[in-house]
Amino acid sequence: MLAERLKELIRARGPIPFRDWMEAALYDPEFGYYTRRDLKRWGREGDYRTSAERSELFAATFARYFAKLYDELGRPSQWTIFEGGAGDGSFAQRVQRSLEENCPRVFEATRYQISEIRNVSEPPDPSNPCLYFSNELLDAFPVHRVVNEGELYVTLDSDDKFTWSVGPLSTPRLSEFFDRHSIKLAPGQIIEVNLAIDDWLSSVASQLKHGFVITVDYGAEASELYDPLLRPNGTLRAFSRHEFVDDVLLAPGEYDITSTVNWTQVKATGERLGLQVVEFTSQDKFLLKAGLLEELDHRLKRIETEADKLRLTTEAREMILPGGMASSFQVLVQRRK
Repeated sequence: MLAERLKELIRARGPIPFRDWMEAALYDPEFGYYTRRDLKRWGREGDYRTSAERSELFAATFARYFAKLYDELGRPSQWTIFEGGAGDGSFAQRVQRSLEENCPRVFEATRYQISEIRNVSEPPDPSNPCLYFSNELLDAFPVHRVVNEGELYVTLDSDDKFTWSVGPLSTPRLSEFFDRHSIKLAPGQIIEVNLAIDDWLSSVASQLKHGFVITVDYGAEASELYDPLLRPNGTLRAFSRHEFVDDVLLAPGEYDITSTVNWTQVKATGERLGLQVVEFTSQDKFLLKAGLLEELDHRLKRIETEADKLRLTTEAREMILPGGMASSFQVLVQRRK
């Protein structure tokens, strides 16, 4: 039904920017991929395997790090942890449970807020320090696709199927982005531009008077991301049931669509907004430094069955194994004093 709705829009108005098509495919109130209730996204029957990011160990290690930042903020009587793109809230529940068990003083001072949407809809109390956390949020923002000749739009072919076309830049912000980051495209090169990152970070920074922004995602620096030899066709991809979808435009609302985050953009935008980079590293190295092995040892001592011990150690291995999934993710920590 979403495909037909988009086709009707194209028939009435002509080609639409891919960014608008992707916005509908992911966030249409009724049929968007992230808003539909009839899709199973996790596990063997879903689009993602049950990952380490949804484990108690992952959340508990971040809880340790959150407690460390609480100390750095002077142990305030009250502070807020705000999680954007929190999904079903499982990470939030596990972090709070870990804080309650191991850091009761931090737990008592913490107000934990979650949001499924992309912007801060219920701002934290500006008089209290705040920690804003997100995991795989930025890569889900709709992106513009740009080529030398202009911007990529979505239109219909002679068989009434979605296809690509080239049109003028849909917003002057794209030209401003190219100028700001000194981007020049090679002939035939395609890149994605995630302007929503700037909007999101501006919203967060405007309501963060004192505290930290922790962003977990998979990304690259602009020099790599926009290298025509390394990524001539950009990084846009879609997947369903653990498999890549060959045609991103085939069935809007039926599968996830994502692109690689531009960390150069996130850091530069943050600096303009008064957010200083505190730490930037791969997720596996971050977790080790944050105390994953100590947390693993602590939990193994409380487990009785060998099966549960094996499950926990397997989770830990997945998060720190060289060349594994976690090594392809990064953690960026920014601070406003």
